[in-house]
Amino acid sequence: MNRLPRKSFGRCIFKITINSSVFTILSCRPCLICRQFTCMRLLLFFIGITWITLLQAQPKSLSIRETLSLVETQQPQLRASKERSIAAGYNTSLAHNTLVPDLTAGYQAGYATYNNITGMSYPGLMEPITGPPSTSNVYDPVPGTALAALLRWEPITFGQRQAAIEKASAQYKLATSEYNDAVFRQQYTALTIYIDLVYLKKLLTSLQANTDRTNQALQQSLVLAKEGLRPGIDTAQFEASLAQSEMDYLNMQRTYQLQLIELTRLTGLSLPPEEIILTDTSIATKTPLLPDSSRTFTDNPLYHFYQAKRDVSASALREKERSWRPHLDLWANAYARGSGVTSTGAIDKSAGWSLTRDNYGAGVQLSFPILQFSQVNIIKKQYRSFLRADEEQLAQVSLDLSKQVETARYAYRQNLLIAGHAPTVTRTQQSAYSGLQLSYHSGLIDYTRLTQAQYDLLKAEIAQAGATIQVWRSLLDMAVATGHLSLFTEQIQQP
Repeated sequence: MNRLPRKSFGRCIFKITINSSVFTILSCRPCLICRQFTCMRLLLFFIGITWITLLQAQPKSLSIRETLSLVETQQPQLRASKERSIAAGYNTSLAHNTLVPDLTAGYQAGYATYNNITGMSYPGLMEPITGPPSTSNVYDPVPGTALAALLRWEPITFGQRQAAIEKASAQYKLATSEYNDAVFRQQYTALTIYIDLVYLKKLLTSLQANTDRTNQALQQSLVLAKEGLRPGIDTAQFEASLAQSEMDYLNMQRTYQLQLIELTRLTGLSLPPEEIILTDTSIATKTPLLPDSSRTFTDNPLYHFYQAKRDVSASALREKERSWRPHLDLWANAYARGSGVTSTGAIDKSAGWSLTRDNYGAGVQLSFPILQFSQVNIIKKQYRSFLRADEEQLAQVSLDLSKQVETARYAYRQNLLIAGHAPTVTRTQQSAYSGLQLSYHSGLIDYTRLTQAQYDLLKAEIAQAGATIQVWRSLLDMAVATGHLSLFTEQIQQP
């Protein structure tokens, strides 16, 4: 038996493992080395826990460009729309695939009476047969087998295949344009919410500043009331104003958080709103430059959608027009059979399991639906009406988008002029409020004059933020009307 070795440092005994056996040793009072080792392990443990907590609580920075990218890639409904457009693309391959010949092969084995059995109905590739017709009713069952292959090919369709290919291509373009329009709409919605959030964030800053001003006025009123320079009612009124200011801030904060939750839904983010930081907040303090005004609405995804819809109707009409044309089939057939009845009527059941008779054939078949011209003419009139309806709808969309571009450009110019005057109003109201503060402190004016100036200053700050944001909204409307969101994103400074 191995002797238990022991190592000790001072009065502390360690647990030693020998030959896969663990020997437990009662420990006495820890020595200095053990205490230092334990403290180091605890320190490393708490550092690791703190680091993991910091990583989990790290906020998510969200820019406008990243928002657009997340909307396109993270929304399940947009991924579903993209898959539908991919599925529509396979229709073109299916239309091309009709050029490939159709070859069908089959084997049959049966056991039946041979009393004129060739007249039996069988819903398959081949008709069961056992032998020649008998002169009388014979119900003795015999076996029969058959093996057949049929080749059918339509190398020439007189334009019908090409019409089907064109229709499938037009349907794929329609599905793709529908997907692009859905992405564009969702990105526009996300950008609108992002702009609103920047505006609300600016309002929160103004409301917080207003709360600080009210609190400062309250502290002044307490001092002035104590000195007998102002009536005590001012203090109560300032306390009510402070409470109202805090309520306004909380209401605005609630609106901000709800809008932020909606933005996380559009971007597919699972983070709580408290952990998201908007980075492109500079749009609340500066106005964009005048964008390129030469672009028109022809790149708008909605215009492309109705254009593709018109093309589908046009291709469907061509397909119907070419339906009243000849059909050319090339066919080839190989057939072998075995029968349990000989040509003389004698029964040889063993011969029924072997293929003893062979037949081959090939040919050309040309057919034409002569009396379908009336039906085809009615169908063509119907599809011409469909096409004219889509053309008129495209014309209406073109008119709407052109006016939308014109309206957005005019609104942008007017909002830019308004935003240029807003800082002057804010500076004037700030100066007026500062002067009235001194007057109130000196006892020259009452509570009403000071609170009115404070309200006018808050209103001016909100109006300035709203005027600046309105310029960006006009720019976004212009970008949406022209179908180029880059008109908006190019004006955003990189963080």
